[in-house]
Amino acid sequence: MTIKVLVVDDSALMRSLLGKMIEADPELSLVGQAADAFEAKDLVNQFRPDVITLDIEMPKVDGLTFLDRLMKARPTAVVMISSLTEQGADATFNALALGAVDFIPKPKLDSPQGIHDYQDLILDKIKSAAKAKIIKPQKFVEPTRPVSSKRPVLANTTLTQHLVAIGASTGGTEAILYVLQHLPAAMPPIVITQHMPAGFTRTFAERLNRLSRITVKEAEHGERLLPSYAYVAPGDHHLEIIKVGGSYKVKLTQDEKVSGHRPSVDVMFNALAQCAAPNISAMILTGMGKDGAEGMVALHQKGVTTFAQDEQSCVVFGMPREAIKCRAVDYVVELSQMPSKLINHLSSL
Repeated sequence: MTIKVLVVDDSALMRSLLGKMIEADPELSLVGQAADAFEAKDLVNQFRPDVITLDIEMPKVDGLTFLDRLMKARPTAVVMISSLTEQGADATFNALALGAVDFIPKPKLDSPQGIHDYQDLILDKIKSAAKAKIIKPQKFVEPTRPVSSKRPVLANTTLTQHLVAIGASTGGTEAILYVLQHLPAAMPPIVITQHMPAGFTRTFAERLNRLSRITVKEAEHGERLLPSYAYVAPGDHHLEIIKVGGSYKVKLTQDEKVSGHRPSVDVMFNALAQCAAPNISAMILTGMGKDGAEGMVALHQKGVTTFAQDEQSCVVFGMPREAIKCRAVDYVVELSQMPSKLINHLSSL
C-alpha cells in the first residue's frame, strides 16, 4: 500500500518541486497540493492523507495555526518545511511541540546535486513519518521551569567525575526537553546528540536552556565540560568527548557521516567508550534507524549503565529497539519515568 502525501505550501515552485519528488517514488502517492490552509482542510477531508508536508510561513492562516487545528480534528503525521532563519527555527520547535513528527529546511536550489540530496532526505522523512506514532498534544503552551520536588542529592564526586550522554532522532526534541525539565540543576555534565541540520541546533539549545534548570548550550570545540551544563552537538558536526587530565573536553569534527548522520550518536557513544567509561551513563531515546546501537554496545561492554526509551512512549522506536536487540541496554524505561530512573541511578553511585 502506498503512502498518501499532501503538500501544503504557498510557493508554487515548492509545490511543484515537492510534488515531482513524491511522484517519482513508487512507495508514495501524491494525493493533492494546497496553496493555503483552506485548500488544505478540504483536501485532508477528501483524501485523508497519511503524511502532510506543511510550510510554516503561509498567508491567511499560518502553518502553526493549521497544525494546531489539524492535530485536534484529525491527528496526522506532519513534516514541517522550515526556513533557515532564527524565527523559522523557533516556529519549527513550536510545531514539534504541537505534534509535528519531523521537519526539514527548505532546499537550496543552486545545484543539481543539492536538489538530488534534498530529494533523498525529504522522501526518507516522509516514509519515516508514515511509520511514526502520532501523539496528540494539548494546545501549545510554552512550558515553565519545573518546580522542585524532593529529589536525591548527588554527591560532589558524582557531579565532577560522571558524564551523562543522550542520543535521539525523530521525536527527540520533545523527549529531550521532557528529560531535562525534570532534572535538578545539580547534575553531572550532559552531552546530547540529536539528529538536526545546521542552523537549528543553536535555537534548540537556547530553547532547552530557557525551559530547564540546567544551563544548555551548543557545544564548542575545545571547551571543558562543567557540572550543571548540557552540551548539544552542532548541526553538521560530530560531537566527541576526550579526557584531558582530570577533565572532559569537547571535540567537534566534520568527518564522514556515520549511519547516514552528522552528528551521529554512534560517534559520540564510541568516543565516550574510549575515556573512563564506567563513569558514564548513556540514554537512547526515540528515533528512526539504528544510529547509536553500535556505540551503546561499546559503552555497555565497558561497564556503562545504559537506558533506552520504551516502545509505548516513543514516536519512533527504531533506535532504542536496535540497541535493545543488541543486548546493550540495562533499563528500558517509559519516558515519564526516565528522569527519576537516571537520578536514582546517579544518587546510588
